[in-house]
Amino acid sequence: MNIRNKFLTAVLAGSLSFFSCDTEDLHDLNVNPQAVDEIDLNFMFTAAQLGSASGGSSGDNRYIDWRTNIGMSAYLIQHLANAGGGIAPGDKYTENFESNNAPFEFFYGDALKNISEVIRQTGPGGYDEGNKINTRNAARIMRVLNFHRLTDFYGNIPYFDALQGMDGVFFPEYDPQSEIYPHLLQELEEATAAISASNPDDGFARADIIYDGDVTKWKRFGYSLMLRLAMRVSEVAPQLANEYVTKAIAGGVMQSNDDNAFVPMSEGPSLWINQNGISRAFFPGDGGQPSYMSETLINWLKGGATAADEVDPRLMILSGGIADWSAVGWTPFNTNPLEQKGMPNGFDAAGLEELEGGPIDQVSTYSRINYLLLQRDSPYMLMNYAESAFLQAEALERGIGSGIPGTAEEHYSQGVKEAMQMYTFFDASLEVSDAEVTAYLDRHPYGVEKPALEMIGEQMWVSKFFNWWEAWSDWRRTGYPVLTPTNYPGNVTQGQIMRKLRYPAAEVATNENFQAGATLPDIFTTRVWWDTAD
Repeated sequence: MNIRNKFLTAVLAGSLSFFSCDTEDLHDLNVNPQAVDEIDLNFMFTAAQLGSASGGSSGDNRYIDWRTNIGMSAYLIQHLANAGGGIAPGDKYTENFESNNAPFEFFYGDALKNISEVIRQTGPGGYDEGNKINTRNAARIMRVLNFHRLTDFYGNIPYFDALQGMDGVFFPEYDPQSEIYPHLLQELEEATAAISASNPDDGFARADIIYDGDVTKWKRFGYSLMLRLAMRVSEVAPQLANEYVTKAIAGGVMQSNDDNAFVPMSEGPSLWINQNGISRAFFPGDGGQPSYMSETLINWLKGGATAADEVDPRLMILSGGIADWSAVGWTPFNTNPLEQKGMPNGFDAAGLEELEGGPIDQVSTYSRINYLLLQRDSPYMLMNYAESAFLQAEALERGIGSGIPGTAEEHYSQGVKEAMQMYTFFDASLEVSDAEVTAYLDRHPYGVEKPALEMIGEQMWVSKFFNWWEAWSDWRRTGYPVLTPTNYPGNVTQGQIMRKLRYPAAEVATNENFQAGATLPDIFTTRVWWDTAD
């Protein structure tokens, strides 16, 4: 045997000897000692709640609020106005691709991804099956919250096949909104009924940053969300609305501001995760988005008053006055309620100067959002009791559902009261007394100045300051308040208020199911299924 053959024989023998050794040590060579082989579901549930507030628990928590909640919705429904600076496609009906993309990217990619894993691992075959019943069903409620936001933005979306990439579904089919909503309502019915104080659920109270594990409040939140969704489809699916309004009331909706669904925020430890994304968008030296209030909202809150004590008590809560807010601090110029001035929507700086008859200093001319509401540790509101009260008033006025106690006027009055008194959650100084509420209701008797449904719609509009994407959905459904569209040169809607978001360009280009299932034409004036308002 030559030297080469001897060498190969030796190598082969050694190799056979090596590969025949099936030891634990050799197996461990292929195992990453730092890899996670079991997910902490308590952590993922908390992350899902954070992701549902501001859209991201692992990225920029201000991104979706800045682009879509503020940049699109707050201007479309004329709570805010913008003559230049920041992100504001909703003010002049222009296109901003990030505003279109943000909900699709962030809800699917963050909150819903975490929620989906919690539900997977607490369900059949999951490693925590049967041990976290309340966590599982609270996650199902949060899943409904996020999916209904998504479908309300775009119309038809991937729903039944969504979030199944681990099972090889990379391009999910689109589902009609008319099929998504009944399933969302069924999910709420099952999940909310299943939550119970008697369920074994280690860690639920610690992981739950919204209600600290209070199952009664979770039930009220779930049934209030059911009421919202049922009323949203009431014009296009009256039988479905009747069924689920009745079930929501029987289950028990929110009873007071103590039931409000707030996600608490904090200054630290992470700038990008723990702080309020809305506040960060406006905060000087952080986002710096202009915070001018719309003429439409300011004039509505003033209501033609001739004395300071006749304006809506919320005027000087939502507005901090005409003021400068910079890195130096908050400097008010004028806090007289009667002299507050909102910025008209749909103008650039030159247009404002032409409108005002000469050069103006915007900072010293127009009212701004109250800086006390925009602290980086301000709570993030998902849903408030006032909405539940107004929806019950509307349901009674329209004869939808059954079992709602009291009268429409009683629910309306209670909704106004709680809507005015909920801002102490932001700062204790933002208090409205019962006497102030009573005086306001006496000045504006129910169904006298305007039709009852219009008054309900307007009050719900004001109560959703900060929850602007929901205010936009309410306006699209009810037509209230009656808004005057803008017609800025070069706008993309021919002077019509936008009715939906466009789908992300990447989704249009890559998902082979898009053309067959999406809500088309993919333009801003196309209406989603439930949008029938004039």
